[in-house]
Amino acid sequence: MSEACGEAAAVPPTIRVSVVVPVYRGESTLETLLAEIEPLAVEQVTPAGHRAVICEVLLVHDCGPDRSDQVIESLAARHDWVRPVWLSRNFGQHAATLAGMAGALGDWVVTLDEDRQHNPADIAALLDLALAEGLQLVYAQPRNPPPHGWLRNTASRLAKTLANALIGVGNTGHFHSFRLVTGEVARSLAAYCGSGVYLDVALRWIVARVGFCPVTLRGEMVRPSGYSLRRLLSHFSFLVMTAGARPLRLIALLGLVSIGLAIAIALWALYAKLTGRVTVAGWTSLVIVITFFSGCILLALGVIAEYLALTMSIAMGKPLYVVTTTPTRQREHP
Repeated sequence: MSEACGEAAAVPPTIRVSVVVPVYRGESTLETLLAEIEPLAVEQVTPAGHRAVICEVLLVHDCGPDRSDQVIESLAARHDWVRPVWLSRNFGQHAATLAGMAGALGDWVVTLDEDRQHNPADIAALLDLALAEGLQLVYAQPRNPPPHGWLRNTASRLAKTLANALIGVGNTGHFHSFRLVTGEVARSLAAYCGSGVYLDVALRWIVARVGFCPVTLRGEMVRPSGYSLRRLLSHFSFLVMTAGARPLRLIALLGLVSIGLAIAIALWALYAKLTGRVTVAGWTSLVIVITFFSGCILLALGVIAEYLALTMSIAMGKPLYVVTTTPTRQREHP
């Protein structure tokens, strides 16, 4: 009897996964997306042998121009694992995702786009990678380019590369809206983040272990894109502005370099003056004054920028610490 109880106790519990879907133009895609998720709402065994189940799907209505609200109500009435989240107005994809994370109850939280580019069947692969390597955050890393034009895809890759450099992460992959994050991190993030935060920047504040899982993107269903060129440019500028203090610190670095150049130019100007190479009256003193004080101004701006960076971190809600119930394993990647 005790042996049987011991064997039962050794069986790991089923992993509960919450799926968060920010909805803006989902009238024509949500039905199909939920039909793909439905088989995963019963316990499954992942390829690595983990028992997992999608315990809930949070559809966050971001007040788009179509009848997504009616579709969400219909799906919630048919499926007890569908939970609608109603926003008072359009706040944008990142805010809608955070709103869903705040109410997620699962051990892990997955974020999916509404347009069916992301295959729910790939959730198992993300989960297996996270559990195998002790990761807190796993991004999908597409094997194929997104179904957009080459210009938009190239600009997107450059933007994400620049963002990684500004955030200061050493990972070789890029962030993606198809992501898996531990439930504790997701809920803590939603509680701490202030307005105007870029979700992936905020995630990097509090996670130590990030991985990237290869997936294949699917084509979008027939529907207009929610991002115009103007919105994409605004999105990129917002990312740069919230990426942290690195862009601001470049000003201080430029100031120090300018002062160094000013000293070098001043020594050359004095040498030229003493050797008679400069015959224009006042040229030497003017060059020295301009170069030196230009460097001083840039250095002073850099100091001000450091104070702005500190204020920005406080305003965005960057946490001093986040407590978890399990230890973070700092393992080296193979």
